[in-house]
Amino acid sequence: MAMLNAVQLVSELKTKATDLGLQLTHDGEGRLKGEVEKIRTKWFLGGRKAVYRMSLQLAEAEHAVLFREAVVEKSWGLPPPTLSVEVETVSGWQRSGKRKDVSLGGGGDIDYALVRESLQKTVADAGWQFRLEGGRLP
Repeated sequence: MAMLNAVQLVSELKTKATDLGLQLTHDGEGRLKGEVEKIRTKWFLGGRKAVYRMSLQLAEAEHAVLFREAVVEKSWGLPPPTLSVEVETVSGWQRSGKRKDVSLGGGGDIDYALVRESLQKTVADAGWQFRLEGGRLP
């Protein structure tokens, strides 16, 4: 892929993120936010859900994309008993691996690196730098 300008890159990233199932918001200033609910368990006493969130900001002067991601979990009441299997690797701010939850009231799975690695490849193919920012929520 040839070197893309900022508008073309945002368009490519929006297409890729939508293909991965994220619901997107775009502010027109080179900032893109997305989220997808990956795990949901619910029963009559309460529930729990895990949502993957990401955001990216284009830094045109540096020809870089600044990327943030997080998995946010919320629970209410008494969540149903759940079996979770998780394999993960953490290096600095970069988290990789998978998690699968199975419960009487639902479940789901998360691949921690799927979105990041897919968007990172799109950014690199477009001739831009990809920078993972840690320590701040998207």
